[in-house]
Amino acid sequence: MRHIISILIENEAGALSRVAGLFSARAYNIESLTVAPTEDPTLSRMTIVTEGTDRIVEQIIKQLNKLIDVVKLLDLSEGPHIEREMMLIKVKAATMAQREDVKRLSDIFRGNIIDVTPTTFTIELTGSGQKIDSFIEALAEHKIIETVRSGVSGIGRGEKSLQV
Repeated sequence: MRHIISILIENEAGALSRVAGLFSARAYNIESLTVAPTEDPTLSRMTIVTEGTDRIVEQIIKQLNKLIDVVKLLDLSEGPHIEREMMLIKVKAATMAQREDVKRLSDIFRGNIIDVTPTTFTIELTGSGQKIDSFIEALAEHKIIETVRSGVSGIGRGEKSLQV
């Protein structure tokens, strides 16, 4: 089962390395990892997406809670939550027909064309992983030059929050 683990961690050198080291030492895979400072400059929020049985994820959470840098942790998958991913994708769009088709698909998926050259469009798209995967599939007949995905960012719905 897929789990999204959100962690408040001290914003210090080596903290990310210790978390990643915990996963690699136990041969657990990290599907996606995002880290950024919070409104408190001494803390960062880390979002990790991993796959595993409930028992394995429970082990991961116990081990993460033992790390000195971890302030608080929450498995967002245990309740209602919102998750988003951002992607930048560069697509060949040299002919007028290609440009119109890529623009139409971008509009359908609510993407923003953020850069235009004579032969390419760069599109920014935000949404669930499924939406982003579907957009890539829809562009299959076009030459995709490059994709960059941010990884999952997640937040609990309603009153549920991760704060000290």
